[in-house]
Amino acid sequence: MKTKDNKKVIYWLLTGCFLIFIMVIVGGITRLTDSGLSISNYKLITGTIPPLNDTEWQEAFQLYQQHPEFKHYNSHFTLSDFKSIYFWEWLHRLIGRVIGLVFFFPFVYFLITKQLTKSTIKKSLILMALGAFQGFLGWYMVKSGLVEMPDVSHYRLAAHLTTAFLTFAATLWVALDLIYPNTKPANTTMRNLITVGYIALVFQIIYGAFVAGLKAGLLHNHWPLMNEGKFIHESAYIVEPFYKNWIENPSGIQFIHRTFAYVVVALILYIYYKSRQFKLTPNQQKGINSLVILVGIQFLLGVFTILLYVPIWLGILHQIGAFFLLTAMTFTLHRFSK
Repeated sequence: MKTKDNKKVIYWLLTGCFLIFIMVIVGGITRLTDSGLSISNYKLITGTIPPLNDTEWQEAFQLYQQHPEFKHYNSHFTLSDFKSIYFWEWLHRLIGRVIGLVFFFPFVYFLITKQLTKSTIKKSLILMALGAFQGFLGWYMVKSGLVEMPDVSHYRLAAHLTTAFLTFAATLWVALDLIYPNTKPANTTMRNLITVGYIALVFQIIYGAFVAGLKAGLLHNHWPLMNEGKFIHESAYIVEPFYKNWIENPSGIQFIHRTFAYVVVALILYIYYKSRQFKLTPNQQKGINSLVILVGIQFLLGVFTILLYVPIWLGILHQIGAFFLLTAMTFTLHRFSK
């Protein structure tokens, strides 16, 4: 009988992690190139194949012309322009389908050949449920931009992006459970502190999605102060009722995102400082060191993204930085938890 939770299972989970990473990158390019509303219908099976001839391209373009994005923003588009944005959205959806297949069919194979423990079966089912929910949120997000105004809801965008990050983190956690099967007493002090840092990082990622959804990065392109040498520009708190400034006002949202970055940096530096009070394993030390390095890089990427008016390549690097930082945080939390 084959061993359960063997290396093949670990490679399967890590392959899923890699594909989610690729999907997040392509999703970022899709968003930054305003390609996300180019495919206005959803066909699970037949939508896998893009238009293959001039007639099919014309039909797809005519369908796009019926929706608000074309009417309000892109009425000057030629078929060639449409093809360029269609590609990124099609690729993004294709990768989503591939991820579904990569998770489902090997899972069935491992299940039939009894290569999974009961614990891993339960965790795998949760991961697939998260993946399915992520797909639903993608459809739900796009739907919000196909009526009246051609902009997707920044709330739905945040839900879609954050779920992708958390699905990746959960998949990595399950893989780490198998890579490091031997449990040990948890360092509760460090575990709790890293958990606080983890929550702060997820909060920052959510606000990063808000910034992206409302294009708030195109405002206040100065640092360390906002426009006119102000720590907080008055445009950040002009909306009534007041609380909406922090969830719907682009200026207020950018202020939260740029300011809370200092909190994330401070928390990670404190985690590093606190860790020096304990004797760490090599993996724990690597995790802590990677957090300090990555948060520094991510902070600088955020600053230059603002200063340079959000060029696509830098916006993508900033999103990748967030992904790597979450990866390091997940690994570190796991190493201090068991």
